[in-house]
Amino acid sequence: MATVTQPRPRGGGWILPLVMVGMVALPFLEIYLIIQVGQLIGVWWTLAILVGEALLGAWLMRREGTRAWKALNGAFASGKMPTGELADTALILVGGVLLVMPGFVTDVFGLLFLLPFTRPLARKVLAYAVARRMSRLGMPTGYARRDGSVIEGETVPDPSTGTAEGPVVISGEIEDGPGRPPGQQR
Repeated sequence: MATVTQPRPRGGGWILPLVMVGMVALPFLEIYLIIQVGQLIGVWWTLAILVGEALLGAWLMRREGTRAWKALNGAFASGKMPTGELADTALILVGGVLLVMPGFVTDVFGLLFLLPFTRPLARKVLAYAVARRMSRLGMPTGYARRDGSVIEGETVPDPSTGTAEGPVVISGEIEDGPGRPPGQQR
């Protein structure tokens, strides 16, 4: 009797160790930078900058969080899938926490997540990372159309287009369904 095992997802095994190393190294880097800036401009100015950044982070998190919450409620009220609004809410929360934490590296990422003109870039990077991870885990993916609707589906690789060592190319078409012209609203 033969046993069938699920193939192990390729790649991605290095992410957790990298995150762990980053979490250990980040406080040391922050302390180093605070000492360097303190020696360059003085202790009191460094402390003033850190307190100012924390206050700015709290204010920005409150302002942008209120906007994101209203957008999220508006999406729910209109029956729209609130994917962008949920991502914005998560980025604002993480960005606010990073900005309130003392340090300069965390402040850069906090501002990237909190500012309305840099958040779309952070949201695209986050969406790409999540979609890539879902694809590697073999989870079902969907296709989001410009009108906001999502076509659910799953990818089924064609074994003839790749090898066990190389990438598998997935090709196909997206169909709206029987009897409905492409692009027509449901």
